[in-house]
Amino acid sequence: MTELTALTGARIFDGETWHEGAALVVVGGHIHSIGAIPAGAETITLDGGYLVPGFVDLQVNGGGGHLIGPGTTVADLALVCDTHARFGVTGLMPTLITDTAEVTDAVLTVGVAATRQGMPGFLGLHLEGPHLSLSRKGAHDPQLIRPMTEADLVRFERARTELPHLLVTVATEACTPEQIARLVKAGITVSLGHSDASFEAASAAIRAGAGMVTHLFNAMSPIGNREPGLVGAALHHGTVWAGVIADGIHVHPATLRAALRAKQGPGRIFLVSDSMSQAGTELTSLTLNGRMIHRRDGALRLADGTLAGADLTMDGAVKCLVLMDIDLDLALRMASLFPGEAIGNHRLGRISEGHLANLVHLSDDLSACAVWRAGERFH
Repeated sequence: MTELTALTGARIFDGETWHEGAALVVVGGHIHSIGAIPAGAETITLDGGYLVPGFVDLQVNGGGGHLIGPGTTVADLALVCDTHARFGVTGLMPTLITDTAEVTDAVLTVGVAATRQGMPGFLGLHLEGPHLSLSRKGAHDPQLIRPMTEADLVRFERARTELPHLLVTVATEACTPEQIARLVKAGITVSLGHSDASFEAASAAIRAGAGMVTHLFNAMSPIGNREPGLVGAALHHGTVWAGVIADGIHVHPATLRAALRAKQGPGRIFLVSDSMSQAGTELTSLTLNGRMIHRRDGALRLADGTLAGADLTMDGAVKCLVLMDIDLDLALRMASLFPGEAIGNHRLGRISEGHLANLVHLSDDLSACAVWRAGERFH
């Protein structure tokens, strides 16, 4: 949209409030207003449904047949961004699962190149590992898991100076509070995950600056009557944001509803897809560090049954929440506003004057049927 354009015919959710019978006006790729149609505007009439802020996904391991890892190129990052745009995601963080220092360096270099090109949809990178706990490794390769070193700290600090955002998932067993504080000082978002941390250890990491938890409930110490664990710490500490995989498989609906009621703010629980390379394809299997992952019954699993990412898209996650009797307003915030706030970007997940026109038109059944990135229609 390079001229004055008005989108009508759908209920509009601006991230906080619903607007009925209004037009969303866009000029030069930015939001102009919500209200009446200005004189001279080109009008695009949508077929009902909902016009909402574009979704934000902070944990995307791949898509379109590509898994972020060895050999990933700038074109591969674009493929992943474009694949998930079809499902309403207008901003995402490609995620590298535990790998070698050499592969990590290569992916960081590619991410910097994508940033310099101004790649549509690219928000930065998420490094999930290798500084995790062996006891909570999940599908991560135990041969590659290791404690954080000075070289790792320097690597992340340098990369952050050239990336819009950098998110690093660590376990308290492999990363000290002092290291966490140093990462946060460099502008890096530190998330706790794949950890058997006690409540006290998790709390110490949070006091040091860790502000997020990766896929709440999965691959972490559970909440108990005498030991709240990492789950308890995430729910108790108001500064912490927490991603969750809402596919009805990773977390039971009753557990998720209870967590939403229990979570202390201002940090909130937000959606992630944790998608692998299968997104947007008909793939029935894929490989991770040489191990086969099988896609069946709505899940991705290693041969031993271990969950390995999720067979989920963000519009699908929103649908799942609504089926769990969670209000659509909250589900939409969990898919857009909250993940943006979790990385400190308060211009994401909002339809507000002057913000980029990152939009998704959802059908009545909550499927993404049209997407705009910075006012340009992608799908």
